[in-house]
Amino acid sequence: MRIRIGLLVTGLALLATCIAMAEDNFQSIVGPVKVGAVTQLSPLEVPYITWGGDVATFHANGGLTTKKDSIYNKLGLNIKLVPGDNFIQQVRDYMSGKTPFLRGTFHMIGLASEMIASDPRTKGVVIVQMTWSAGDHCVARKEIKTVKDLKGKSVALQKCGPHIGMLDDILKTSGLGWDDIKVVWADDLTASPSSPAEMFRKNPSIDACFVISPDMIGLTGGLQNTGSGAEGTVAGARVLVSTAELSRSIADVYVCRKDFYDQNRETVSKFVAGYLKACEDVIDLKKQYEAKGSQSYLDLLKMAQDIYGKQTIPTLEEDAHGLICDCTFVGYPGNVAFFNQKDNMHGFESFQKSALDLATSRGYAKVRSGLIPSGLEWNSSLFTDLLTKTQAGKKDKFRAEAVIDEIESLSSGGKLDDRTIYSFTINFKPNQSDFTVVEYGADFQKVMELADKYGNAVVAIRGHADPTKTLVDLINAGMKKGILVRSGSKSTGYKYSLNGKPLDLEATKTICELIEKGELDGVPESNPREVMQAALNLSRKRAEAVRDSIIEYAKSKGVEIDKSQIQPLGVGIREPFIAKPANMAEAEQNMRVEFRILRVTAEAMQQSDFDY
Repeated sequence: MRIRIGLLVTGLALLATCIAMAEDNFQSIVGPVKVGAVTQLSPLEVPYITWGGDVATFHANGGLTTKKDSIYNKLGLNIKLVPGDNFIQQVRDYMSGKTPFLRGTFHMIGLASEMIASDPRTKGVVIVQMTWSAGDHCVARKEIKTVKDLKGKSVALQKCGPHIGMLDDILKTSGLGWDDIKVVWADDLTASPSSPAEMFRKNPSIDACFVISPDMIGLTGGLQNTGSGAEGTVAGARVLVSTAELSRSIADVYVCRKDFYDQNRETVSKFVAGYLKACEDVIDLKKQYEAKGSQSYLDLLKMAQDIYGKQTIPTLEEDAHGLICDCTFVGYPGNVAFFNQKDNMHGFESFQKSALDLATSRGYAKVRSGLIPSGLEWNSSLFTDLLTKTQAGKKDKFRAEAVIDEIESLSSGGKLDDRTIYSFTINFKPNQSDFTVVEYGADFQKVMELADKYGNAVVAIRGHADPTKTLVDLINAGMKKGILVRSGSKSTGYKYSLNGKPLDLEATKTICELIEKGELDGVPESNPREVMQAALNLSRKRAEAVRDSIIEYAKSKGVEIDKSQIQPLGVGIREPFIAKPANMAEAEQNMRVEFRILRVTAEAMQQSDFDY
């Protein structure tokens, strides 16, 4: 069982205030706080939350207090880790000077951005990105097939919780806005009658909910499953979107007060460097454990269980290990890319814009108050001498052959829609082979953004062809062979029979199977098999041409797309919008390229240490 017990699990009274003032300015939610200086430097108080990325912090510190020979001890730090799941209290402690740090997701920090910027001393400096989430989920009822179907629906999520930014990303994917859905605010994140999962379970009028992994499993039976109604699951409930695919939506970060950062740059640098070293250790220990077992890794899991408690993490090898599996570390390479890489679509500037847009549009902030990007010297010896994984090279994330086999199997088995998160199409003219930026630039931009945000999903580019020429050759060949009989007239409509049995030319699957059997072969100048194959080949070439155009477009924008994530496939005539077009206008509706954001199995992906 994978667990993400996110922010605001504790402090129910404060949470109730947050709910009562839904969409209110964040400062009014927190209440009056007197800004004070940070005076306690040893031990230095640092908040943590219940999340796999924070297990690396435990490892760096050796526990809640700095232990001898731990990473932080060797760096000369003295750290006291304190619970921070109550984000409202975190902000109060940060403003008052009890701690110079905030721990949360980037979008949650964005909600607090105006308040923490209200005093020059407490302006927020984002010092490190810890992880991406792979364990948060939008669960929906069976009638909701893709994210476009959320329009007009009721969606439950925790107020001021970690899923606000995720919902915002999903709405943007589908071209929807917050006014297109009805938000049902939940008091708690999990383990409560007023949590999104329980509200969804008990209230059929709630169409979707945002949940952590244990609740997702309880509702659906698993990431790839559909609830049966047995064992507490909800009949028909399935994961609509998960951060397992929407992998660049929830970014966990640490923020430092500007006054402390300016006066203690070396301490902050050591804190970040030690955390990144701990990430390297955790990844290596996890690999050893999964390959042949590791007592050191089990000891780390036991430390996490002792800190969080057995009620939160009942077991080591399922729950504690799952907690770590639910996050994706970005490491040193990810931080350099996050803060320094120009045109990084999931970098600091992109997240800053998204977080501030959300905070101001939803009323948490009245004005845009920007966070400050880390100014740490990433090339200093502190980082380069301590860390070993500073040059993690990029490689293809997906095994192309496995992806194509998977998509083709889903297509032939009628299961493609079950794996589709979002889809849209573009049309082309007869004999068109070029796809220019002038005509399709907006579509290319959309694909580029979706591929980046859904970093663990595949963008399938499926080329489609019109069946008219194939049908004409089928009729001619069948009539010449004497096995196809046509009756009726053009004015009343033709009817066809094959070997004495009615043949529906709109039954595309039957037509394709008939052609593939070869019954219509052998007629000069009328070869439906060749025409159908030519349509398939052409549809793939068009899909490849679109893929190449998208990659070139991305390069022109300074963005490098992982080519393995964009998979072109030819569908040919097998899935027409109009099975038997009556005119060119109808035929052109079949001439299209379809984009699908698809979840694929882990077997279709390549393993890597970091995702950045």
